[in-house]
Amino acid sequence: MKAIILKEAGSVENLEYVELARPAINEGEVLIKVKAISINPVDTKSRSGKGVYGRIKTENPLILGWDISGIVEETKSSDFKIGDEVFGMVNFPGHGKAYAEFVAVPANQLALKPKNISFEDAAASTLVALTAYQALVHNANIQEGQKVLVHAASGGVGHIAVQIAKHLGAKVTGTSSAKNKDFVLGLGADSHIDYHGFDWKSAGRTFDFVLDTIGGDNIDHSLEVTKEGGSIISIPTGLNEEVTSKANSKGVKGYFILVQSSGEDMKQIASFLESGAVKPHVSKVFPFEQMREAHLEQETGRTVGKIVITL
Repeated sequence: MKAIILKEAGSVENLEYVELARPAINEGEVLIKVKAISINPVDTKSRSGKGVYGRIKTENPLILGWDISGIVEETKSSDFKIGDEVFGMVNFPGHGKAYAEFVAVPANQLALKPKNISFEDAAASTLVALTAYQALVHNANIQEGQKVLVHAASGGVGHIAVQIAKHLGAKVTGTSSAKNKDFVLGLGADSHIDYHGFDWKSAGRTFDFVLDTIGGDNIDHSLEVTKEGGSIISIPTGLNEEVTSKANSKGVKGYFILVQSSGEDMKQIASFLESGAVKPHVSKVFPFEQMREAHLEQETGRTVGKIVITL
């Protein structure tokens, strides 16, 4: 099979195309013939030596990637049969090995792909959708009528989070640059904040929950607008002790979450996709042979929605 390995951390030139044997599957696993892959900031960070690289750097061969959709080729699980169309996030935050024509996946990390969506849209609805779902449902327990702020609402996690929060009955505000305002409102957001030059200190503490997908100073901005008793989840940087202390001083609860592979959660996401409650936005599609170009595009930090690779 075709695969892309990473011999050592570094630039996109370190992504090397090779031929490997198809992976063998163990009990409880299925072999997926991959139709589409999506990439995320963690892909490019891990390639450069950050992200989850430290967890998987001793793997040989080291194959990046976690988000896939495809067709069951072999199965050692009663959950799926040969020919089933499936999607999921593989072994995150471990070694996903998704940059390949065939991927061995624990069956309990997959869900059936809804028939009304493409393989490209399915691949785009994995890590980002799981992150948004696990943050909003498992951690924040968002309730109808609550006020939710989603930072970077035009990005991968953000654009899905806006839609899930709205589906849960929340009143949602999304941040982005002015040029993406219409996109964010089109997702269903009730209001929009242009983060350029916004006066966070004077905005008032109105939000029950803030999902921060940016980190850095954004955590401090978020604390300025979160109600006492409210909560913040920060995804990229976590909450260090200083910020946790700041949150506590304002009566705000701070979390850091790391998304986990989950077939049960993928089934919920599949139901959202099937009903139309959630629609992923794929901004660019690259062929497998252009994974390096896809990484460079991801690294611009200006992606609206998701980048997908097809095989």
